[in-house]
Formats: sequence, structure tokens, C-alpha cells
Amino acid sequence: MKKKNLKTVLLTMAACLLLGVSLTGCTKTDPAGTTESGIQSETEQSNGITGLVGTPSDYSDNENWMALPEITHAVDTFYLYPTCYLDESEDALPICTIDNQAVRQRAQVIYENQATVFEESTNVFAPYYRQSNIYEVMDMSSQELETYQQKEQRTDVYAALDYYFEHYNNGRPFIIAGHSQGSIMTKIVLGEYMAAHPEHYERMVAAYVIGYSITSDWLAEHPYLKFAEGAGDTGVIVSWNTEGPGNKGQHNIVVEDGAISINPINWKRDDTYAAADENLGSRIINEATGSYEVLRNLADAQLDTERGVVICTTDKAAFTDAVPLFGPESFHNNDYALYYENLRENVKQRIDNYIAGDTLSP
Repeated sequence: MKKKNLKTVLLTMAACLLLGVSLTGCTKTDPAGTTESGIQSETEQSNGITGLVGTPSDYSDNENWMALPEITHAVDTFYLYPTCYLDESEDALPICTIDNQAVRQRAQVIYENQATVFEESTNVFAPYYRQSNIYEVMDMSSQELETYQQKEQRTDVYAALDYYFEHYNNGRPFIIAGHSQGSIMTKIVLGEYMAAHPEHYERMVAAYVIGYSITSDWLAEHPYLKFAEGAGDTGVIVSWNTEGPGNKGQHNIVVEDGAISINPINWKRDDTYAAADENLGSRIINEATGSYEVLRNLADAQLDTERGVVICTTDKAAFTDAVPLFGPESFHNNDYALYYENLRENVKQRIDNYIAGDTLSP
């Protein structure tokens, strides 16, 4: 699909995800040391992880952190935002620079929509990181996409984690969380960085890999990782993708073959239906006031165990993402919002269990 044919897709996606933030993006102003394509030469990190691309961004600079909290909780969250780089210009970089202001503005909006769910129970750390342009990756397969994310995106996320663990974490338990492109990066972290750093991984309360697939085959390739079996187990991966029934059999870039999910209302892995009145509350922005409101009885949830997604039958007109990337009836951009209060309570429950030493309590 050529860039000039994607404007309608971008505008629709931006309206759903970015709540009216402008669509300006970065142009081809390369940082020092990059090639014409924006890709730097491979480097090696001191922790033994090889094949990193380019020079890491400087995370000793507070300007490269979206959130550096005061420490008021016993547990941290390390949060990675979804795709915020949406530049359709012909000279756009395939991967943006760390100081792209349009990306930063969008990330701040999405932080409020998603990462605030962790603030009641944790200290939330959120780095800015270099991202793929949506136009560069939207026609890729899942395998191609995950491979492409191992360029400067991976280099930055690993550098941010290194700096976080060395200077900010101070041995506290932590959650790692993301959405969409941020969850691809979280998946990469779990599959490689945590294997190289078992001293950190042993303190992971949970990983919320929301809006991108965790598959049974991938878990088999990483046997030290476990998927959640219930509401309270710890050291586990929690993941789901939300769709309407109309997405059955349709292409969704974030849903892979062999995907698995957990129901974000009843926290079951089977197809037990959870009605909307069991939902503790969806957190949705009121477009008239610009403020978020918690609404009850809005979203139900039932697993399609064959497709590996959460099926929701809420009002399609208000919440569906009518873009080819996600299929005709996806709720991708509302994966957090529709189940916000359930997720907030679940974070608290898993932390309480971790602190109590109860590592498996579905």
C-alpha cells in the first residue's frame, strides 16, 4: 500500500487513538551518526546482548523520560506507549528521532488513557523511545514486524531499562506494561532482556502485554515465561486483544495465529461469559468536556479460544477501529479503556499477592 493512499486510514486511526492531537510528524533530519535511512551500524551492549542497532538514546537526560515519579509505592511500573509516530510525508524517517515533538505529545495523551491505570498502586516510569512509522510497518506480517522492531526501537528500550534498573529501581518489585507497538517491545524484552537479566526478572510482579499477541508457540520457545491462569498469579504475562464478533476470520495486524488471551473481567482462560454488569467500569473520555468518565455496564467480555481474543459486544459505532490494520470490528484502541477499572483492581491484587509471597493464586 503506497503512502499516498493511506491518508484516510491515518486520519481515522488518529481520531480514535489520539483524541484530536495534530498529525504533524518528524521529517528527514537525521541525528548524528545515522545513515540516510535513519538506521545506524550494529553495536553490542555490555550485558552480552548482541546485534543492537545504533547508539542508545541518553536516559541520564530527564528530558528523555515522559514520567519520572516520586517514589510513593513499594512497586514500580515500566510503561511503553503504543504507536505515536504517524508521518505520511515522502521524506519521513522510517524510525523517528528520540526528540520528535509530535510523538511526545501523542504519547502524553495516551499515557493518560492507559498508564494512569497503574498509578494508584505503583510508581510509573515511562521513557520516550524511537518508534517505527506506522506507514513503514502497516503491510508487514507479524513476524516481519517483530523483526523490524529490533532496530533502534529495541536499542532505546534496553538502554532505558538499563538506566532504570541501575539508577531508579533500587531493588523494588516491578510491573512492565505496554500496548500495541509498546507491547511488541515488551514482548521482545521478556523474550531476550529478561533472559539475560534473571536478577531483574525474579522481581517481576507481572507483564501486561496488551494489544499484541502472545502465542502458545512463543511461550514454548521461552519456557521460563508463564501466561496468567487467573486473577492473582504473579510473575506471569497478562495479555488480550479486544474485537467484536465481526472480526472473526478477518486480518488484524496485532492478532497472530496461536494467540492466547485472558478475560479482563472474570480473569478466566476459558470461554465463560462475563456480562457488562460484571465490569467494574470503563474509563472513556467525554468529548464535550474533555474529561474522562468511568461508565458502568458498557463492555462485556468472552474469550474466543480458537482465535485467542476477547470478544466484546459494546456499541460498535462508538468504539470500533474502522481501519484495515485491525479488521472491520476491532476495539484495539480501547483495550485498556473498556476494562480500565478491572485492570486497576487486578494490578492491586497481583501486587498484594506478590508482597504476601503468594505467587500462584488464581
